[in-house]
Amino acid sequence: MTYEQIFLFSLLGVVFAFLVWGRIRYDLVAFAALIIAVAAGVVDAHDAFIGFGHEAVVIIALVLIVSRAMMNAGAVELIARFVLSSGRSLSTHIGFMSVIGAGLSAVINNVAALVMLMTLDIEAAKKAKRPVSRSLMSLSFATILGGMITLIGTPPNIVIAEFRGRALGESFSMFDFSPVGLVCAVVGIAFVTLVGWRLIPETGQAVAGDDGEAGLFVVEAGVKEKSKFIDGPVSDLYPLADEHDVTVLGLVRRGKRLPGFSAGEELRKSDQLILEGDPKSIEAFIGAAELDTPGSEEHGGIRGKSLVLVEAIVPDNARMVGRTALDLRLLYRRGVTLLGVSRQGRRFRERVRKLPIRAGDVVLLLGPESRVADAADWLGVLPLAEKSHNVIQRGKALFAVAVFAIAVAISVMGFVPLAIALAGAVAIYALFNVVGAREVYESVEWPVIVLLASLIPLGLALEESGGTKLIADSILSLTGSLPAWAILAILMVVTMTLSDFLNNVATALIAAPVGLSVAQGLNVSPDPFLMGVAVAASCAFLTPIGHKNNTIIMGPGGYRFGDYWRMGLPLEILIIAVSVPAILFFWPL
Repeated sequence: MTYEQIFLFSLLGVVFAFLVWGRIRYDLVAFAALIIAVAAGVVDAHDAFIGFGHEAVVIIALVLIVSRAMMNAGAVELIARFVLSSGRSLSTHIGFMSVIGAGLSAVINNVAALVMLMTLDIEAAKKAKRPVSRSLMSLSFATILGGMITLIGTPPNIVIAEFRGRALGESFSMFDFSPVGLVCAVVGIAFVTLVGWRLIPETGQAVAGDDGEAGLFVVEAGVKEKSKFIDGPVSDLYPLADEHDVTVLGLVRRGKRLPGFSAGEELRKSDQLILEGDPKSIEAFIGAAELDTPGSEEHGGIRGKSLVLVEAIVPDNARMVGRTALDLRLLYRRGVTLLGVSRQGRRFRERVRKLPIRAGDVVLLLGPESRVADAADWLGVLPLAEKSHNVIQRGKALFAVAVFAIAVAISVMGFVPLAIALAGAVAIYALFNVVGAREVYESVEWPVIVLLASLIPLGLALEESGGTKLIADSILSLTGSLPAWAILAILMVVTMTLSDFLNNVATALIAAPVGLSVAQGLNVSPDPFLMGVAVAASCAFLTPIGHKNNTIIMGPGGYRFGDYWRMGLPLEILIIAVSVPAILFFWPL
């Protein structure tokens, strides 16, 4: 072994140990390793930061921004109307959510798909009065499986495609992963739906009760002219309101609130419904019932800015105390709407905009983020940072989907590279305020970007030093006269095990050149080995640290470290069993 090989193997071993230890952030570990490698002379100083301009890094960052745009535009809300039903059995619910999660993961980043659906899954569990532990892990695993279907669904696919392009002169295309990915996803989801969830204990920790009446706001929402509820009684809205934990308190007509709850009153154009609930539930109900919020004509439109809902406490010395939103001309002066008021659980009959605000009230402000911040300062109220919610821009849903579909299409047809197509989509989203300038930067998981960009030069150095070939030769010597399919299976098992403890991007970067070298040593096509690495690097089901989706659900699901292998171990065995023949069928040796 050469000096470079010894140093790089030792350095990567230390990196692996620190990543498994988990006490120091993985991006700092990877970046420190890169600097050490440069100082030791095994990575050229001129190549130290080439990873930050690497196509795989750029694509991952752009996919995350596109995912945020799809969330802002309300793609998940359209789906939620069809999947949320407290009357379904747990197995049926898991099947629905798993299929939808896998489908979303195929077209957006799988972490974003989980984040979009996790709230719905928890909400469904609350309505059905059952623990969320079984369904939430099933959803996480399904989104991981779905990400394998396309190039952009999961980072390992992007890494493998770029590596193939660099090593062999031609990259994997968008749907080259689909045949094998679909087989794995279908079989995996069938297992999760029928058997897997039964292996998870019911922790019962994630079904939170109500937060109490103090967190409920009274809000007004207008009835649209083309609403399907027009000419029907107010009571027609009750089932939908129950689904979203919202109470319909009454009706305002021609500026005056009608007596009682107005359950039998027929809805007319320009009526205002009085709603009570928490901000997120009210916002979701307004979308599902196709209602208008006050000030929507000011904030809306395809060029309308992205909006936030911010809860703020009114102190004694606030400008708002003793005054109404009409007195303050809040919308005209500051471009912000007073959407609702929470008065320590007490209801009131005044119109929200005509209600004199008291010290101790909590107000709900709607508007562009910068304007809300300025308005809060002018009003003298104290925003609650943890109580800020993005408002879904429902009018832009079809627009956002169309832009993304066009970007993918022009890339698949070969007009422009995928990175350029996605960059164009992001530019359009920013131009039309589907994502704000600040959100563009907030959407990117910078620790993952730094990790990937730092490991790329180390991986290249290991390959150039002959280190990956040394590993491949060791695998070949240990496997002896085993057939190629058995060696492929062993490589996948090793890669999958690494992925359970390492970040899946790091695993793909390490295993891809090894897979290529093994294929070259066997004198067979490298494609099945690279595809095997892509599948194995994505399938981290044994621990909460191997994939970010598993980490995200750990708290909400009330899971312990040892809960994951209960469903994860048989699922990993199943994936190996079905993926090896599928790979060899679609990508022959």
